[in-house]
Amino acid sequence: MKGIKKSLKEEYLYLDFFHQIEGCIFPLHTSVTLFLLSYCDCKIFKVCLVLTGESRDISLENVVPQEVEVQIISRQELPPIVQNCCLPAVVEKPDNFCRAGLAVVLRHIIQKSYEADSSKKEILELLGFKKTCLKACAEVSQWTRLCELTIPLAIENFLKESSDQHPTIPAEILQLEKKLSEPVRVHNDDKLRRQKLKQQKAAGVGPSLAKEKTKNKVHRQEMSEELDSSSKSLELKVAFSKLTVHEEPATNNREPSHIRKAKASDLPPLEHVFAEGLYFTLADIVLLPCIHHFLVIICKKLSEKLIEFPLLAAWYQRIQEVPRVKAAASRCGIQFLHLPELLTTSNEQYSNLSEIPGVEEQNDASFIGGPRPTMTKLMEKGIEVMFSPHPCPTWTLDWNNLPTAVSPKEGKMSSDRALRKQQQLNNLVYVVTNQAKPGDRIVDFCSGGGHVGIVLAHMLPSCQVTLIENKELSLIRAKKRSDELGLSNIWFIQANMEYFTGMFNIGVALHACGVATDMVIEHCIKTRASFVTCPCCYGFIQNTSKFNFPKSEQFKKTLSYKEHMILCRFADQTAVQLPPQRRLIGKQCMCLVDLDRARAAEEHGYSVQVISMEPESCSPKNNMIVGVPI
Repeated sequence: MKGIKKSLKEEYLYLDFFHQIEGCIFPLHTSVTLFLLSYCDCKIFKVCLVLTGESRDISLENVVPQEVEVQIISRQELPPIVQNCCLPAVVEKPDNFCRAGLAVVLRHIIQKSYEADSSKKEILELLGFKKTCLKACAEVSQWTRLCELTIPLAIENFLKESSDQHPTIPAEILQLEKKLSEPVRVHNDDKLRRQKLKQQKAAGVGPSLAKEKTKNKVHRQEMSEELDSSSKSLELKVAFSKLTVHEEPATNNREPSHIRKAKASDLPPLEHVFAEGLYFTLADIVLLPCIHHFLVIICKKLSEKLIEFPLLAAWYQRIQEVPRVKAAASRCGIQFLHLPELLTTSNEQYSNLSEIPGVEEQNDASFIGGPRPTMTKLMEKGIEVMFSPHPCPTWTLDWNNLPTAVSPKEGKMSSDRALRKQQQLNNLVYVVTNQAKPGDRIVDFCSGGGHVGIVLAHMLPSCQVTLIENKELSLIRAKKRSDELGLSNIWFIQANMEYFTGMFNIGVALHACGVATDMVIEHCIKTRASFVTCPCCYGFIQNTSKFNFPKSEQFKKTLSYKEHMILCRFADQTAVQLPPQRRLIGKQCMCLVDLDRARAAEEHGYSVQVISMEPESCSPKNNMIVGVPI
């Protein structure tokens, strides 16, 4: 058949299987993955269900698509690399390249399904505009975190509660309902909103009518319904045009003058058709099994609550119209419910929902802007810019006698940049090689193209080195270099940091961006591993669901969040093009931010040093934070 490629690598897909309740496989990550396999009609992977208990007597009838061949295995039978990761996971033979975590695995299934049959363009469309759907890792993207982690987990807990008591509606579901009420942003936003305005004008309604204040509540509701029916068809038409084989021919009719000249602020917002906006994407695939099982319980036990989710119910009904969704769902034991049409409620009910609980902008009446007042405040408390001495500032690897594939010059960078990268590696490699013992496990977090990990694997053949990176292409380049060197002590894991669960002795990160450095240090502290990190992108540091800044008790007693953010923003002012005095202040701010990180690690029983890399010209971000458990 045209478009089908046959020479595909053998890949194994490993899925957790905890138990099954009323046609729902736990964990929901497994249900979601099986649903995607069914939707893509994908038979490329050898699927293994991994049991937590001893008994293999389980029923998979009506929950696993018949076309998917499944092997039942125990956790002990997993390849070693997979035993260090959260499932789902995909492994290529010979078991040294693993993809782990729901979003990474689902994106890989889509790409492989399209590679196997390139005529299935609608499958590739699941990755969305610029193929970025759920690409940002859950640690930094609230949307990925909601879809990939918090909603599946919240629904699992909701289903467990529903078996023996009156369940509580998860806050994450309310958050999703709120998300569906927000205006849609797409790349051709202005054009579509003008088309919608034209449609509204033709129907005799428009933004001015929609904004009109009236004391008659009944009239206001009727007006809203008229507006909705006149404009909703545009979003639906745009959304479903991508899902049909024969699209309507494009017309070149120019918009009328009054439509072209309308101000952007007067254009009507676009409404959600699917989870991410106008188009059916991977996010809808992830949410469908979760929301279906939520609605089943709502209809059975809490039917009076259904009116609180009009947008979710509308989305659930609409998704059934997508070609192949009903058939794929049926093969996975999902029998769609028929829900009543619900009136859309006001956005006011969502006003108290916080995107990230516990993250607040702190108001400080005595706050004075700029880094100098903040630095003075720290000095008054005895906290000053202070670097530990470099253990061996002149040490360097013998780059000329190392294999070519070890050198960063093999990557796609200029000779000047490659030299600076070598200088950076000299610093990290010296510290790590002086700490490492035979048999140690070393993890290169946020490894990129593997510059650090590959050098360490070559220099320390008696140690196991693992590269963890979210970007697939970077990791593939690293594996290619490793294969050229014939390294046998190296693993490659494409995953978010949170999905790596293995034990290790030393964690390394060169220029981990923003809070990624804090995540690396936290991961090392949990495992009681040493860490050698070189932070980057201080300006991206901010409070998250996992971290609040300042981190250490000493800094918390002295600085507010806002004052600490001033330090972070000015810590990025170290580029060589800037005036020397400004760079000096940037370097001092870098040191203070990293001292806060160091003090926080010391509170967890670590001996920590903040060291400036040599030569300092190797990078504008030239700090190293070196921590060893006491």
